[in-house]
Amino acid sequence: MKIKAAVLHEMGLSKPYAESKPLKIETLELDEPTKNEILIKIGAVGLCHSDLSVINGSRPRPTPMALGHEAAGEIMQVGEDVTDLEVGDHVVCTFVPSCGYCLPCKEGRPALCENGAASNEKGEMLDGGRRLHNDDGEVNHHLGVSGFATHAVVSANSVVKVDPKVPLEEVAIFGCAVITGIGAVINTAQIKPGSTVAVIGLGGIGLNAVMGAKLAGAGKIIVLDINPNKFDFAKKLGATHVFDSSDENVVEDIKTSTSGGVDYAFETAGAVPAMEVAYKITKRGGMTVTTGLPDPKHNLSFPQVTLTAEERTIKGSYVGSCVPLRDIPRFMELYQQGRLPVDDLLSDTLPLEDINEGFDRLEKGEDARLVIKME
Repeated sequence: MKIKAAVLHEMGLSKPYAESKPLKIETLELDEPTKNEILIKIGAVGLCHSDLSVINGSRPRPTPMALGHEAAGEIMQVGEDVTDLEVGDHVVCTFVPSCGYCLPCKEGRPALCENGAASNEKGEMLDGGRRLHNDDGEVNHHLGVSGFATHAVVSANSVVKVDPKVPLEEVAIFGCAVITGIGAVINTAQIKPGSTVAVIGLGGIGLNAVMGAKLAGAGKIIVLDINPNKFDFAKKLGATHVFDSSDENVVEDIKTSTSGGVDYAFETAGAVPAMEVAYKITKRGGMTVTTGLPDPKHNLSFPQVTLTAEERTIKGSYVGSCVPLRDIPRFMELYQQGRLPVDDLLSDTLPLEDINEGFDRLEKGEDARLVIKME
């Protein structure tokens, strides 16, 4: 079938993207779903830094590639062997398709699926190959989803069925920002009630981490960002203290105000300087967690002796250490109960034609979450 999709042909084009237009809205041919795959009519898809990192070239991927991964929509067709999903179901996509039989999947850690990671890096579907084509040949898939499109074929292992009463522009955010931010707090760190938490970086994932910390009963929630305009919103979501991370005294100020540092620090900006601050403000015996994906060439340096002498912990958190089939329904129920105000994160909805302008806005960091709403 013929679809419209936003396709990246060249990484690293100059900014602003509204002028260089790295994403071209093109007509592509989409194959029918094969074994264990489904066809989705996309309703909404979020703009995420994981997309931006491919556009700017900091996380290289094969091109041409149809981008977009934080997507939600309605199933239009199911392929062979799909038994637990049917036409008409509303689903949210997850960006690591889990095979179910590699060692991490067997250990209950689908976010680390070896086969899903391999297919994502190659721009293929979980079961191999590509389902998108243009006049010149095949078009690569982004994280098994390619959601900046009118329709997508994805693995049935890449989706979670959701309540159709929830608007798709809100559902989409659960596929990445919610599970990554809240999952880092609940699953990766497993913070204790009453503990002191810091969140460095107040994008979509950082703000979800703030909500997760409040949900988990953190006693003090400190937020840091270079943009003070975000502080009032963070307070609305649960932040108790705010600091300008560009202040040269910010580390000492936080350590003084917390009697030596925080129990848990979450770096969500994907930048080495932010991670350095996160580590420095973590107390002796505390945990520093990062959800960020910086340029692979960027390295973190810290005094190794502190790991032992201060019994420190540094942990990475990918997809919030979530089991999507377990966690997305839980988080969505909490949202429907009013305990996770995910809808407050939705800054604006844009048409697909404005996607390049949307990524300019995302890079400026002035919006919590922007979502492309498909017609």
